[in-house]
Amino acid sequence: MGDGSPSKQIIETTTPITLGDLASALIIFTLALMVSKNLPSLLRLTLLKWLPFDEGAKYAIKAVTGYAVVIVGIILSFGAIGVGWAKVQWLAAAVTVGLGFGLQEIFANFVSGLIILAERPIRIGDTVTVGGIEGTVTRIRIRATTIEAWDKRELVIPNKEFITGQLINWTLSNEIMRVVVAVGIAYGSDVEKAIRLLKDITGKNPEILEEPPAKIIFKEFGDSALILEVRAFVNGLPNYLPTLTALNLDINRTFKEENLEIAFPQRDLHIRSSNVPISVKVDREKS
Repeated sequence: MGDGSPSKQIIETTTPITLGDLASALIIFTLALMVSKNLPSLLRLTLLKWLPFDEGAKYAIKAVTGYAVVIVGIILSFGAIGVGWAKVQWLAAAVTVGLGFGLQEIFANFVSGLIILAERPIRIGDTVTVGGIEGTVTRIRIRATTIEAWDKRELVIPNKEFITGQLINWTLSNEIMRVVVAVGIAYGSDVEKAIRLLKDITGKNPEILEEPPAKIIFKEFGDSALILEVRAFVNGLPNYLPTLTALNLDINRTFKEENLEIAFPQRDLHIRSSNVPISVKVDREKS
């Protein structure tokens, strides 16, 4: 330039994309898909087999590895046809904004899936309650998670529900569960004797843990019964229902043997005197 400052000249060049470039990109992408499907299983049989991780952590590593291989394959495929990151970064930003506005739910589920795999609030095999649905986690994918309910139905739940909604994970860090059995005995019954019997019943059950210890409490004076409550702890959900059933059977049998009446709802009807005449109609059968 005339003022002596250095000048810059921008030269635009056009690089043709040959059929060989397209073939290379297609081969790279195909290989990436094949590796993404087989590498996680290979890791599980080799490296992950010897690492001290639980099943949930192994599954997360497998899933993230598969997605990472696909992303690398896409980048290499574009590179094979001469499209580098510098050329597509603005397009990627525009696509991201478009996803944020146009496909909000899908994009939110995608991000939630990444959060689940990173933070692991749920794992394969966990027993969870989300949105009123309870069951066992059988599969975690990038968009949705599969839960097998107790009736063996498979429910596919969007990942967003696990991040933004209320989630109960019964087996996240502690599998110990509390069993609560309410027992109502009739008014006038020997409460101390009932408490002793309940302590004996819980002490004889092999599934009830010694720590934390079981407790028997006199909870309240109910409408038709004196309410006692057994609070005991078992190890794991599989022991919950069998222990609950065993306690109810033992309590019912023992209280019958000891003549302790298990109360049922009752109502007393009081009729007050009145001067209003009551008409009575009697139909006599003719002989």
